[in-house]
Amino acid sequence: MTDKASERETTFDNLYREKGDPWDVTTSDYERTKFAATIASLPSGRHFRSVLDLGCSFGTLTQKLARRSDQVTAIDVSGEAIARARSELGNIARFERVELPGGWPGDRYDLIVMSEILYFLSREEILQMAANTERDLASNGLCLLVNWTGPSDLPLSGEHAAATFVESFQSHRDHTLDAIEHEKFRIDLLKPREAPSL
Repeated sequence: MTDKASERETTFDNLYREKGDPWDVTTSDYERTKFAATIASLPSGRHFRSVLDLGCSFGTLTQKLARRSDQVTAIDVSGEAIARARSELGNIARFERVELPGGWPGDRYDLIVMSEILYFLSREEILQMAANTERDLASNGLCLLVNWTGPSDLPLSGEHAAATFVESFQSHRDHTLDAIEHEKFRIDLLKPREAPSL
């Protein structure tokens, strides 16, 4: 896998064309466990006005986020994945083929989700993702990172990518971190620090 932005769309489109579901998103126990844990990590009962789902693939997680929100913008670098998401899921979200961080959709969000996307980026791109999130996340908003922690052939591990993002984001925002470690992935939830009791 390459971290050169100019090659990503072609690389991922080819994976989807050749393998259909290259990461078994719709069938594997790992994915089911990860998606359930991702949703469970959100505050119980909280409904979100506007959600940004980055790295949405076919929209499996997008569907679950849509049940908790008024509007979801779902992004993926692969036009193949976005076409399938639009075909199968219709208008439950605004699906867009976008390359990040350059194509980041400017808006205001009260939940930004990055599920298994950061470690495909370079360190400099992760810092730009953190800056974009800091700029566009509502003051009471949450940022949720999900990263594979197993071995890979990518320049950054999931843990290193998450740590790079969190350190940069927290240098600009007074958000606390809830880190949840599972056997094969980790979830990092950045949330506003609670005001001290009077």
